[in-house]
Amino acid sequence: MKGGFVYIMSNINRTTFYIGVTSDLKTRIADHKNGIGSEFTKKYNLTDLLYYEDFPDIYQAIDREKQLKNWHKQWKINLIKSVNPEMNDLYWEIR
Repeated sequence: MKGGFVYIMSNINRTTFYIGVTSDLKTRIADHKNGIGSEFTKKYNLTDLLYYEDFPDIYQAIDREKQLKNWHKQWKINLIKSVNPEMNDLYWEIR
């Protein structure tokens, strides 16, 4: 079975967040940066990868995505800052 990733994207002002799941993180984030695939990320210009988790099983990633989508905004920010205190775009680290 193929692994998966759950990830959080945001805009430059860090005011809107998007949580997604994918089996190919590099390609999916590149798609978001190019406005491909998600109308929500395109509409709100969510191009920066702030957080991601790697799972050995795509179904675990899907379960985590569902969990995170139910979190309050501040909880998501706290999670991001726990590993990315400056809330920098991590895209260049995964390439």
